[in-house]
Amino acid sequence: MIAVNRKAYHDYHIQENIEAGIVLKGSEIKSVRAGKVNLSDAYAKPENGELWLYNSHIASYDAASYNTHEPTRPRKLLLHRKEIDNIVGKVIQKGLTVVPLKLYIKHGVAKVELGVAKGKKVYDKRETIARRHADREMDRAMKQRRR
Repeated sequence: MIAVNRKAYHDYHIQENIEAGIVLKGSEIKSVRAGKVNLSDAYAKPENGELWLYNSHIASYDAASYNTHEPTRPRKLLLHRKEIDNIVGKVIQKGLTVVPLKLYIKHGVAKVELGVAKGKKVYDKRETIARRHADREMDRAMKQRRR
């Protein structure tokens, strides 16, 4: 696991997870392996029958030559045509969005786990925080009771 987008789990209701490949340059994959990735503001958007990842920040690789990459450039995602059509249909019809959840290396290849998600309202976020707080309090009370 290289990077996790915790903000996505807080801001969205994740309805479906999809694994996609990502097209990277040589200096980008070196930075990914070094763990210099930020997915917090990233999102995926369909364009011309392809899926593109925007606003993902992959830091420049220090040992790269003068011909390095731009940290926040759009990156093409690799999916089967049926998967892209399925995602595009959900985005257009249901008003959902596609956010990256995780970035990891699998069998030497960089992969992104995408989530088809619906945005949370402010009261949903408060409810989630309150539920988490109540669970922690119950765990603390149970732990003290066992002693």
